[in-house]
Amino acid sequence: MCGRFTLTVDPADLQAAFPEFTFPTQAAPRYNIAPSQPILALPNDGTKRADFFVWGLIPSWAKDATIGGRLINARAETLAEKPSFRGAYKYHRGLIFADGFYEWQARPGSNSKVPYFIRLKSGAPFAFAGLWDNWQSADGSEVRSATIITTGPNQLMESIHNRMPVILQQDTYTQWLDPAPQSPNRLDGLLVPYPAAEMEAYPVSTLVNSPGNDRVECVLPA
Repeated sequence: MCGRFTLTVDPADLQAAFPEFTFPTQAAPRYNIAPSQPILALPNDGTKRADFFVWGLIPSWAKDATIGGRLINARAETLAEKPSFRGAYKYHRGLIFADGFYEWQARPGSNSKVPYFIRLKSGAPFAFAGLWDNWQSADGSEVRSATIITTGPNQLMESIHNRMPVILQQDTYTQWLDPAPQSPNRLDGLLVPYPAAEMEAYPVSTLVNSPGNDRVECVLPA
């Protein structure tokens, strides 16, 4: 799964990395983004404009918002089957921007886990494949939420965890963001592990275990 990630890049540098999109001009660096918090996402609504969504998908048909806490990730292999995701997979796809993510490696014979920080070797920001939806509460207020799609691990990740978030290649953005309804056979081939040779991982402090710790120390090598 993907339960924490980072977006620490300056907004101007994020804009330079993705010149075809429009981003908020003011955003603080985030070193430990956790579920239920705002995440920067770009929906396939044709605007090419990124905004903040709640992390944890709340399907439009949900009776209440609490379901979002259980839908922070969506498995690529079952998107077209799961009621919570199949509508969004067809109609509501998006990009979720990051420059790193965390995963916890189990220790044999121990209940403790070692947190790892994973990023591109270049340090450049990237985009997870995501799904989004709009949900209206009983009082009429609207919540826009999103989930991160995961897939099997690449060679770098397989020694750390058995899942990893889908990082999309930039040449797939146009297809992924097409506002028109899409069938799984056109999209499934995009949801593959990112090349391990372009990524790096290293252990970090258990500070990241608490979502209350959102500071640069979270990403420093342990």
